Amino acid sequence: MRIQPRQQLLEIWSAVVRSSWRDGRWVWGGENGSNSISDAEQLLCLLLPATQVDAFNIDRPDETADEMIKVLRPLGTATQIPLVLVQILSEYFRRYTHESGTPIFSGGSYFGIDDPAQPATPQQRDLDIVDSFAMSVTLSLATIGFVRVFRGAVRREEILQEIAELEAMASARLSAAMVGLLRSFAVNVFDVDSNEGRALIRTVNQAGLPQRQIVSQLRRALRQTMATFREVLIGSGQVADLESANRLFECGWSWGIVNDAPVVETDEPVGEQPKGVAHELPWLYFTVIAVDAIEDLFSERTRILGLLNDEQQRLSRALQLRWELTRTYWATVATFGDGQRWPLEDIPWRTTDEDSSDYYTLLVTSLAVKGLMLERGSDAELSRVGLALSELANRARITRRPFDADPALTLHSPGVRLTLIGSEQLGGPRLRWMVSEFSALLLQRTSFIAGLLSDAEQRASLLDLADRIWDHLADRRLDGGAGRSLWDQPAKVFRQIKQNQDGTSWYYTERVVQGLVTTANMLNRPPLRSDRLADYALDLLSEAEHLYDMELLSGAAEGGPKMQQTLHLIRVNLRRAREIVQDRPGSAAALSTEVLRSLDELDAARRDVSEAG
Repeated sequence: MRIQPRQQLLEIWSAVVRSSWRDGRWVWGGENGSNSISDAEQLLCLLLPATQVDAFNIDRPDETADEMIKVLRPLGTATQIPLVLVQILSEYFRRYTHESGTPIFSGGSYFGIDDPAQPATPQQRDLDIVDSFAMSVTLSLATIGFVRVFRGAVRREEILQEIAELEAMASARLSAAMVGLLRSFAVNVFDVDSNEGRALIRTVNQAGLPQRQIVSQLRRALRQTMATFREVLIGSGQVADLESANRLFECGWSWGIVNDAPVVETDEPVGEQPKGVAHELPWLYFTVIAVDAIEDLFSERTRILGLLNDEQQRLSRALQLRWELTRTYWATVATFGDGQRWPLEDIPWRTTDEDSSDYYTLLVTSLAVKGLMLERGSDAELSRVGLALSELANRARITRRPFDADPALTLHSPGVRLTLIGSEQLGGPRLRWMVSEFSALLLQRTSFIAGLLSDAEQRASLLDLADRIWDHLADRRLDGGAGRSLWDQPAKVFRQIKQNQDGTSWYYTERVVQGLVTTANMLNRPPLRSDRLADYALDLLSEAEHLYDMELLSGAAEGGPKMQQTLHLIRVNLRRAREIVQDRPGSAAALSTEVLRSLDELDAARRDVSEAG
């Protein structure tokens, strides 16, 4: 791949430190100001590689690679770097904890308004939002895992105390974020003849079947999901009106705590649980970021390091139930029907509120793939999703040249506008939320699906697409100021976009880091095994071993030192080829070819001597 995620992540680390660490202190905020989400994204640009890519570990100073120390040198030596990170992380958790001890999950400067003459009220700016809950889950788990490992290298009592305090703050914020996600889950139940019902049926009915037949088939496909709703006992999302044959539903996460969400009973120090104002309607954007964050709760790293206490495990199980319901629902809807075209492939995706966007299609691909993973989807199914991603790259003008006044460019700037229904209840205008990370998210999804494919040709096609997306992203980096080499400046790629951004968007940069981390972990897996190549390698190895045995039988081992050295090298290569032929047949074939060439040279030399005599 052209991406080279290791080198790109090192460059990002260097740029993050250069732009954020000034005069011995951490400088918060970027292009979009400072808030609980942006500041978490800023920290995750360092912590995601450090905790999710083995080569970037900095929590064991004795094992930290020289390259990592070099790019983080402004923070200190190998032993000082994790200490400084502990201090910075502690500052974040204190910064976003109220005097009462309640963690702060407000959107702050990320909230937008349509009319500058009607500014948002302070109460609106302080509203909790799912984006902050999700980022806090990821950041808190990364922090707890980081200090758990780093603690083993610390001996000084005052530092151990500081680490203990940081872990306690991160654990409290993690619990509060989990409670927030439990209270933000939304289920929208509607009649089949309602506007939402007709919109959903129109989306899934790719074969043009009668409405009654589609409703019956869809309810049958979702019967297990509907039955599982009876197990939702904690937080929001408890429904009891799905029995009617004339009702459909959708589920996921609203933008914030839903209206009338019950308080979650817990012994964890989560502080006050505020009243919700968000309408109980699932949003694809907030659903995807919540689903991705919840996956971190039952990841392998979380289990191995034991990052959750008993009460957090109880909350995690409740979230996992919602995760499974959401993933199953959206995977079913996205791939519904026996026709030749999935609803997912009917681009752009149309939501039940009659909105449509290529961005929604990209979000649905994420949920669909999670469902296919559960059902052990075939390469053919995964490649269909890959083709949809390729089409999205074309439509978003990432791999195609845009034309003047191209409407597709709004995906990149200003982005897709989400109207936060219910935010107006606290006075002031209805707030909006802008999402513009289409290209970065497309890179992450492409690399992820490529890692799932077992067909080498299909995988190579997706990796080529990932390279082209990265070329596009690389051209969008800032080229001046403290944030140079970070993101985002789409006007550098699209001349039609007149608005320039000079400051760092931590929102966008963190998404790019996610994509690079996904790519790095995908490339760190063993190469794909080709049965055809394995058969070829075995045939080569069999011939090489047989010819080697013939050489030994002819008495070659009794030759001089040079002959014995050649035979020794042949023996080593044959042994290595036999060891790796099942997992790395291409390498085994190369070794066998080398052995065959050496054996042929011995045979040719012997013939020359014989003819000369």
